[in-house]
Amino acid sequence: MARTIITPIQKRFSDIDVFHHVNNVSQQMYFDVGKTDYYRQVFSEDMLLGDQRVVTVSTSSNYISQIRFTDQVRVTTTCEKIGNKSLTLYQQLLVGDRLCSDSRSVMVAFDFPNQQSIPIPEEWRRRLSAE
Repeated sequence: MARTIITPIQKRFSDIDVFHHVNNVSQQMYFDVGKTDYYRQVFSEDMLLGDQRVVTVSTSSNYISQIRFTDQVRVTTTCEKIGNKSLTLYQQLLVGDRLCSDSRSVMVAFDFPNQQSIPIPEEWRRRLSAE
């Protein structure tokens, strides 16, 4: 089973829309905060700043329940699938036990100096699979 990283989210006043709930665009930013935390904890800073990183090629989200300004929100992030050159991250925004939204992102391993996709390095596979 893959490792799940839990990241508490600090909401900003600007995240709230005229309906008094967290806007869907802000929820996407919360997912990005979770991804960054996941990369730091699973891979280290190299994943964020190194020559070989991941890039997002596809994201889909479901909005299930409203998030209010006073809600304590956390995002969970886990690697759901590892392919040859890509991986799929699954994330959930939770308030208590209530699922508010979820997202799947397909990420491709990318060599930035050579501007091309690459197979997922074995070290990444090991770290992604570790509990």
